[in-house]
Amino acid sequence: MHKTLIVTNDFPPRPGGIQAFLHNMALRLDPAQVVVYASTWKRSREGVRATADFDAEQPFAVVRARTPLLLPTPQATRQAAGLLREHGCTSVWFGAAAPLGLMAPALRRAGAERIVATTHGHEAGWAQLPAARQLLRRIGQSTDTITYLGEYTRARIAGALTPEAAARMAQLPPGVDEKTFHPGSGGDEVRARLGLTDRPVVVCVSRLVPRKGQDTLIRAMPAILAAEPDAVLLIVGGGPYGKDLRRLAHDTGVAGSVRFTGAVPWSELPAHYGAGDVFAMPCRTRRGGLDVEGLGIVYLEASATGLPVVAGDSGGAPDAVLDGETGWVVRGDTPAESADRVIALLADPGLRHRMGERGRAWVEEKWRWDLLAETLRTLLRPGTGPSGV
Repeated sequence: MHKTLIVTNDFPPRPGGIQAFLHNMALRLDPAQVVVYASTWKRSREGVRATADFDAEQPFAVVRARTPLLLPTPQATRQAAGLLREHGCTSVWFGAAAPLGLMAPALRRAGAERIVATTHGHEAGWAQLPAARQLLRRIGQSTDTITYLGEYTRARIAGALTPEAAARMAQLPPGVDEKTFHPGSGGDEVRARLGLTDRPVVVCVSRLVPRKGQDTLIRAMPAILAAEPDAVLLIVGGGPYGKDLRRLAHDTGVAGSVRFTGAVPWSELPAHYGAGDVFAMPCRTRRGGLDVEGLGIVYLEASATGLPVVAGDSGGAPDAVLDGETGWVVRGDTPAESADRVIALLADPGLRHRMGERGRAWVEEKWRWDLLAETLRTLLRPGTGPSGV
């Protein structure tokens, strides 16, 4: 059996999509063959305690660097190489290629036979910046495989790599736990608790930041309410954009039809998806392409829950939607398009049902964690492909 060292700055209990992705993958590898080297979540004393409690509950070894931000410094690289030797690891998985993949040559010298570096959305932004492009190129040359979420991120990252490194790229998106996210996940209870029983609900589950497009949904609400006067927009999640969104709802005159839940525990997310009739997150690309959606796992979680989705056209978000089958893709900066699609779905229960069923089936066919974990196991297996230099 080969043992894998996971090197990552993104790991629970620090919240986030990348963190959840890595944790879900790690749990589906053989725990006796996994060692995680990660940063420490030091936002507060409570955060330190939460980190220690979390680590103690894991079925694999977790070693924390004494820093909230793990970078490829000489000290961190030495510690990673020491862990590789100590635990007899033959494979390395960098949870985010940039910048930790710069450790790859040192870990190769320490005995790593197979090195995989995973990319998300931010590496597509790196690929547009000259200095960062050079770093990505170095990472591509010194690893065996760079993974990508979907065609959008592949095309942009490949342009920064050598032709040989680009040819070794492999797709590895996050997955969906179809047993956790499913129709009947508890949405009726959430509706009842929030006083939304019998009201049409448009739900958006996401961190509150400008890229996600909650403001576009709020601006779409006057048109939605004109067609569906009882409709309500349920915004689930926390984040720095929350105060601006609440102010926008008030200034737009729709505050009475917009509900903010704030951050909710992960265990309650499936029920909050299930509280909706339609899922919408019209994300958009910002900052000249540097702030972009890598994939948009929320669309797939909504599909698994049986909801039709309205997605923005940012980055790889369209890869998480079968346009016209599981939902629609709209321009994320155009409230009228979001309004039109939401209105069409709220007005047609049959259409919602068909799109929701197709989305659920698609998740079961392509996006299950067990299928994607097998892809990772194959990529990490020494001897499965050409090595980087």
